[in-house]
Amino acid sequence: MPDELVRALADAGFLGLGIPTAWEGSGGDTRCAVAVFEELSRASAAIGVLVAVHLSVCSVPILTWGTDLQRDRFLRPLARGEKVGAFGLTEPSVGSDTARLRTRYSKDATGFTLEGTKMFISNGASAGIVLLFATGDPALGHRGISAFIVPPGTPGFSVEQRFEKLGLRGSETVELVLHEVHLPPESLLGSEGQGLHVALGALQGGRVGIASCALGVAEAAFEEMRRSVAAHDDADWKRTALARAFANLSSARALVVRAAEAKDAGKPYVLDASAAKLVASRAAVEIAAAGVDVAGQQGPRERAVAERLLRDARVFPIVEGTTEIQELILARSLLSPDPGRNPL
Repeated sequence: MPDELVRALADAGFLGLGIPTAWEGSGGDTRCAVAVFEELSRASAAIGVLVAVHLSVCSVPILTWGTDLQRDRFLRPLARGEKVGAFGLTEPSVGSDTARLRTRYSKDATGFTLEGTKMFISNGASAGIVLLFATGDPALGHRGISAFIVPPGTPGFSVEQRFEKLGLRGSETVELVLHEVHLPPESLLGSEGQGLHVALGALQGGRVGIASCALGVAEAAFEEMRRSVAAHDDADWKRTALARAFANLSSARALVVRAAEAKDAGKPYVLDASAAKLVASRAAVEIAAAGVDVAGQQGPRERAVAERLLRDARVFPIVEGTTEIQELILARSLLSPDPGRNPL
């Protein structure tokens, strides 16, 4: 992402949304943040995702679980937009099953040493701060996982592969390698063994953010379809496709707003977040695919708006928890005696 574009986002206050002004953020609540994510993603899903990742799964977790010292050192530059945040959980052989993390850490009197690889990390190439997860003992499963705040300039930290993708081509997706990365004690976010709790909490909020990005792509695809249908004396099937797209879009928006409002009210929102992410992601793909069909011969052409929106939409059922994981969370939550608790 061009530096001048990140600077413009920072100057507009978008990189500090939801962060209190006491920590040099822009203030505002989740409802405000998701409205911005949606509008940014209508124009560019890559920009919307950059801001959503920076805030939802890096800045907000540091605000939530960090000490005042950590907030002062790490959160302030994130909120000012001087540094971009990233989230390092996924590994080459570990996606949704976070208890199987292979990135290791060891502890001594001077701090922690990390060793491992993180894969498909958004914002990873330009990040100034990465919230990263490692295990002290794989035998402990999720109880062995801890969260660390890692500045990428730390010796032993490197950006390796940069991945070309079907969509979101303006969004960085990279492999991060850690070789004997030594961190001081104050780099630990929360307590040792609390990492999975931090990760799941971050992802729960992140799903609301990513759902709003998907909603922005769905809105852009719908508007493109409406322009195409309105400009021609089109067949009834195109008009009915537009009607279905409107209903689909409206349903997704209602769920995103509901999840954001539940989060702002301090209510349990596991169900709302997963439902919003599931439905908004699906709506983005279905509306964008219908838009390509309605556009006829122009739709699938390379660099056509409808074609780009479909490529961008296709990433949303995968990131921040796949469609299958959202269905699993919903099913387990609905059958749980405590449906507000994260079942994973």
